Amino acid sequence: MNPRLFDPAMEDVAALAALHATSFPDAWSADAIRELFAGPGVFAFSIPDGFILARAVGDEAEILTLAVTPKTRRQGLGRSLIQAAARHARGLGASSLFLEVAANNSAAQALYRGQGFISGGRRKAYYGPQDADVLKVMLPLPNSEDFA
Repeated sequence: MNPRLFDPAMEDVAALAALHATSFPDAWSADAIRELFAGPGVFAFSIPDGFILARAVGDEAEILTLAVTPKTRRQGLGRSLIQAAARHARGLGASSLFLEVAANNSAAQALYRGQGFISGGRRKAYYGPQDADVLKVMLPLPNSEDFA
């Protein structure tokens, strides 16, 4: 499955919000996602069962969220979305990519570490009572054949 660049001016942002709701108990609304798209450097890649929202500013990019429907997890969709976002961010001038991920989300931690992300610190109580690990990778992704 090849992720495609999402065009918020032509496509339904509510579809991204619906996908987000399948992955997070405190899902983002379509309005919240629309507001993010209004910011500088924000882009998304989507597939029928997931999407990644990121932003690139200067030489750094950040994954804002990654959502894959529970029934289609562990099939490489998240990896494909991360790789598409990393390629795009690099094309926009970013040399690194980072994100915050819940410290107790072992599945997400494994996905990102499998793509070469390493620990860059911890944000205490980032998700309310939960801590978040800050993970970072230099671009291109070291474990991606797309960058070989």
